[in-house]
Amino acid sequence: MGRWEPNARGRLEQAAMELFLERGFEQATVTEIAARAGLTQRTFFRHFADKREVLFYGQEMLRDLLVNAVASAPEAAAPIDAVAGAVVSAGALLQQRREHARQRQVVIDANPELRERELIKLAGLAEAMAGALRKRGVSDPAASLTGEAGIAVLKVAFGRWLSEPGQPDLPQLMQESFGALKAVTAGT
Repeated sequence: MGRWEPNARGRLEQAAMELFLERGFEQATVTEIAARAGLTQRTFFRHFADKREVLFYGQEMLRDLLVNAVASAPEAAAPIDAVAGAVVSAGALLQQRREHARQRQVVIDANPELRERELIKLAGLAEAMAGALRKRGVSDPAASLTGEAGIAVLKVAFGRWLSEPGQPDLPQLMQESFGALKAVTAGT
């Protein structure tokens, strides 16, 4: 091994993404990922439990961001507005890594197990926002429906942002999507 270099997690993430895109998720091994990053398997496992975690790292941070944003929304905010603010905040965070997000989605879309994991993650985020709404006094089914609606908007806006060239920034797409949802539910 060469001289110590900083940002082991970032190097592992980049090496993994390159290998996943070149060879497919299933064919890439932890040994190859670590070697490409110039690190050891032990270092890999200090940062990630397994190679799936490279793709899903940061899930807790995203959940916490959404929950905290819902919790800190103005007291008078309607549940959908509290969730919209939270999702738009998440969009601003995701905006910073567009190419990574695009590559990550390519890898996930190519693997049924990863697609299932992504759906489970999104369901967990919806439930976390619903829980934050319940703490604000929103009862069910309104809290659950609003959390699910927020994730639906996130998915639709995220998909457009990744697949349609020339799209505005992700938070703007999310705001537009919430506007469209409100228009549909108002019957306009």
